[in-house]
Amino acid sequence: MATAHAAQRRPAVLGDLLPGSLARDAALVVGAAAFVGAAAQLAVPLPGTPVPVTGQTFAVLLAGAALGFGRAGLAMIVYLLAGMAGMPWFTEGGSGTGVPTLGYVIGFVAAAAAVGALARRGGDRTPLRTVATMLAGTVIMYAAGVPYLMASLDIDLGRALDLGVTPFLAGDALKVLLAAALLPAAWKLTGTARGR
Repeated sequence: MATAHAAQRRPAVLGDLLPGSLARDAALVVGAAAFVGAAAQLAVPLPGTPVPVTGQTFAVLLAGAALGFGRAGLAMIVYLLAGMAGMPWFTEGGSGTGVPTLGYVIGFVAAAAAVGALARRGGDRTPLRTVATMLAGTVIMYAAGVPYLMASLDIDLGRALDLGVTPFLAGDALKVLLAAALLPAAWKLTGTARGR
C-alpha cells in the first residue's frame, strides 16, 4: 500500500518536479510556447526549399517530454494561436498565415502531445526509449507539414518530400540523439530515473 502511494506521487514528467499546480501549469505552458518561439528565431534558410532549418522542432520535442500530454499540447496551441494573431515568434518573426510551413506548426500540437503522453509512460527515461519517443514526434510533425506543403505550393508528394523532409533528416536525427542524451540525464539528476 505504501509503495503504491509512493508510486502515485512520483513525477510522471519533468514538469511535475516543480512545486504548485495551476500557477505552475500556466507558467509551464506559456514558458514552453515562448521557448519554441525563441527557438524559431534560430533559422537557417536552405537553398531550393521554403522550409528553413530551425531549433523549433527540437524545442517542441523537449517541451512535449518535459510537460506531458495536456500541458505540452496546450503550450503548442498557445504558440500557434499567438503566432497567427501576430506575435512575431514563428520562424524569422512571421505570422505564419499564408506560409507553406504552417502545416509543421500545426503538427507541433499533435507531436508535443504525443511525446508528452509517451514521456508520461517513461518514454524519456532511457536513451533507447527517448529515441523512439522523439522519432514518433518527428514523424507526426512531418505527417502534418508535408500535406500542407503540397497544398500550399500545389506540388506532388515526391516534390514535397524533397522540399520538406529529405534535407532535414540528418539534422533531425542529430536532434533525436541529443534529446536521448539530455532527457535521461535530467531524470538521473533528479534521482527519480527508475520510477517507470
